[in-house]
Amino acid sequence: MDIRTHRRIDAGLCGQAEAVGEGTSRVRLTTDARMAADERGLVHGGFVFGLADYAAMIAVNHSNVVLGAADVKFLAPVKVDETVVAEAKVVETAGRKRQVAVRVRRGDKPVFEGQFTCFVLDAHVLDGA
Repeated sequence: MDIRTHRRIDAGLCGQAEAVGEGTSRVRLTTDARMAADERGLVHGGFVFGLADYAAMIAVNHSNVVLGAADVKFLAPVKVDETVVAEAKVVETAGRKRQVAVRVRRGDKPVFEGQFTCFVLDAHVLDGA
């Protein structure tokens, strides 16, 4: 796998890339106690979003890709010690803009879906900031 973006992501928090293809990716995350929002083990949705965002970024797979917007739905809760898998696919390209569809599942059950609007920049987003 040749991942050209987000190389310093902590796989324990955002997931481990399992597959990267032309405009596609699959990322697996096993949740842990650091992600718990409460004493019952509910995983904070930000970790599921982070997994989906990372999958979208590596589906685009450009060193200067950034997230511009996201339209997401949380479909089911995720608990500590569960494994979820995000699959992302670039569904539209228009100049620098990429629309990426992402689905996250726990087994066969969908837990999250979203449309991510990504942009490929000429330079790193922090250049000149």
